[in-house]
Amino acid sequence: MFTAAIHLPGAVDPERIDALADTLAALVAGVAAGVVGDAVIAAAHPDDPEVATMAESTGAALVAQGRSPWAAAAGLARRPWILCLEAGDVPAEGWIRVLDRFGATATAEGVGRLRRPHANLLERIAGRREALTGTRQVRAGDLVRVEALRAGLPFRTRLPVRPLRGSLLRG
Repeated sequence: MFTAAIHLPGAVDPERIDALADTLAALVAGVAAGVVGDAVIAAAHPDDPEVATMAESTGAALVAQGRSPWAAAAGLARRPWILCLEAGDVPAEGWIRVLDRFGATATAEGVGRLRRPHANLLERIAGRREALTGTRQVRAGDLVRVEALRAGLPFRTRLPVRPLRGSLLRG
C-alpha cells in the first residue's frame, strides 16, 4: 500500500486549489482498489483556510513542506511506500495495476518512477539520466520507501531508479 504525498508549492490561488482537487479526486479509485491507503498534503502555506478545508474534507493530513515536501510527508505517512505527486498530477489509465505490481516486486533500495510528460525539459532530462546512474533525490512521480525519506535527503548513496510503465498527466 502507498501513501500519496501531494506537494502544493507557492502561493495558494484558485488554480492551485483546483489542481489539488483534481489530484485528490483521481486518487479515489486507488483508495477503492486498496492501493492508496492515505494522503498527505505538503503545502508551502498549510495555514491557508482553503488548503485546510480541502485536507479536512478529503481526510488527508496536512504538513508544512519545509526543505523537502517529500520528507515532510514521510513524517506523517502510514504506509511503507510514498507516491510523490505535484498538485495537478493525475495518474493515467492503468496506474492502479502499475502501483500494485511495483509494490509486489520492488526492493527496499530502489525508486520507481512514473513518466511525467508535462514536466519541463530539464526535469525530464535529469530523470532519464538518473534512470541510468541512480538518484540521490526525489522527484514528483517517484515511488519511494518511507524509511529512505525519513533517513534524510539527499540519499547517502544513489538509489537505482526503475522506470514504470505508468504516467502522470496534468489535470
